[in-house]
Amino acid sequence: MPKVLSAGVVVTRGEGAQRCYLLLRAYRNWDFPKGVVEAGEDPLQAAIREVEEETSITDLVFNRGYDYRETPPYARGKVARYYVAETQRLEIHLPVNPELGRPEHDEFLWVDYTVAQRLLPPRLQSILDWAVKLIASGSDTT
Repeated sequence: MPKVLSAGVVVTRGEGAQRCYLLLRAYRNWDFPKGVVEAGEDPLQAAIREVEEETSITDLVFNRGYDYRETPPYARGKVARYYVAETQRLEIHLPVNPELGRPEHDEFLWVDYTVAQRLLPPRLQSILDWAVKLIASGSDTT
């Protein structure tokens, strides 16, 4: 079990034949919406909660089931678990985190695969590739 487990969602939306991915930036780091799984919390529920807290998205649809992938350990043993879901939302709101007194992220972008691949750190490349393959599979679950 990792020292700290984070859970998040690779949030996608269709744009014609184009699939876009939601990326959030904190400082210089781009990532998918995610956060720490609280004690006794189910990781999937934590992922859904984090997406809402960080983006105000409440209409996630898990068309490909609840399969997930995890990153290798990073930052002193932290592991991030990601699910894949779709939204219809284009506009994202970055709410103020009451503990910080500001939003957790500096900006968001809807980007295609090529841009996501360029912006995401190496530890998230396999997560992005897995999400793309899962979506392309067209199956309801993996």
